[in-house]
Amino acid sequence: MSGKQFERKRKEDRPVLAICYDFDKTLSPNDMQAQGYIQSVGYDIEAFWRESNGLAEDNDMDQNLAYMFKMVTEAEGHFAFTREKLAEYGESVELFPGVEDWFERIREYGKNQGVIVEHYIISSGLKEMIEGTKIAKEGAFEKIYASSFYFNNRGVAEWPAQVVNYTNKTQFLFRIEKGILDVNDPSINDYFQPDESRVPFRNIVYIGDSDTDIPCMKLVNSHGGHSIGVFDAGTNDKKKVHKMIRDNRIKYFAPADYNKNSILDELVKAIIDRTATNEKLESIYYKDKKEVAEEEKPLKHSSGEEKRDGLIVALENSKSFANTHTLIRYLKIYPSWGDNEREALFNAAINNPQVRWILADSDVKDFYMQLLSETQEISPAAQKVKDIIEKEVNTN
Repeated sequence: MSGKQFERKRKEDRPVLAICYDFDKTLSPNDMQAQGYIQSVGYDIEAFWRESNGLAEDNDMDQNLAYMFKMVTEAEGHFAFTREKLAEYGESVELFPGVEDWFERIREYGKNQGVIVEHYIISSGLKEMIEGTKIAKEGAFEKIYASSFYFNNRGVAEWPAQVVNYTNKTQFLFRIEKGILDVNDPSINDYFQPDESRVPFRNIVYIGDSDTDIPCMKLVNSHGGHSIGVFDAGTNDKKKVHKMIRDNRIKYFAPADYNKNSILDELVKAIIDRTATNEKLESIYYKDKKEVAEEEKPLKHSSGEEKRDGLIVALENSKSFANTHTLIRYLKIYPSWGDNEREALFNAAINNPQVRWILADSDVKDFYMQLLSETQEISPAAQKVKDIIEKEVNTN
């Protein structure tokens, strides 16, 4: 086993929104291989893909492995198939309108709303070609997950290093969620409490164009995130996005126009706005849960008299109805109480509104009626509890 120390991203002091993109026909109008490479090896584009897909079918082969194999073999006799050569092809990849300044513009908008926006690629295309694009060179992406080659000591591609297909794309969403971005980091399988996730799925956006994106879209949707289907505004062909809406694969669709004030621009900004507001509520929710857990912690680990005393103190200081009901459940475990303990419990009911206001609730009422039945001499506090319960019961 390697002793490598993997770099992991930690939870931030602000919410993080991760926008994940397919590449071909999402950020670029065409397959990246068809924008220079296929032509350079003397192939018609349709013929290349027909033969590549035929190779996969005839050999029970993954289609992405098939096209990678064909790219290597067809390059023989034309040029050295190196990382640098693939990056050159990446430089000429066409992008949809507005893509070049999209990433920084959206990051800046998020910053102004108190949200950290990060951009990720999850693509079946080639990492080496994507890395050659202007946007990647300018640092648009936090991480690029895409198919890639192993290059030998002469710099020539020899074997696939990573293959990203439509089903295994989803693993990268879990890496982004946990901040465990290295593809070889085994801690991806570690359990994280929901409030420990660096990018909870509700803060993940997936933007894609076709059936190959459906597993990611479905996963993001089912966990409260946002999936967006895009289509080429030039052709205005919406058949795929309409089908994905009908099949509940996406929440929204828009033209692949990344310019400022476009439909997609306004949609993503609205998601950022919603994230900023929603995360404020989530932080309150988890803070309240943590407070209740802290109150219950000593009760779970103490015993005997300490536990009884702890329950009374916890009831005196309960700050929510939910916590009061939980404490009553624990208190009802004990069949009897001493005179001083009963008096403390009656005082808790009178002095803490989080108990007093729910004295007529069946579980709380039953507990206090049992205490009253055990009480020989009714104190002023016990009498007040009895009066409140009887009044509420008669009123209802």
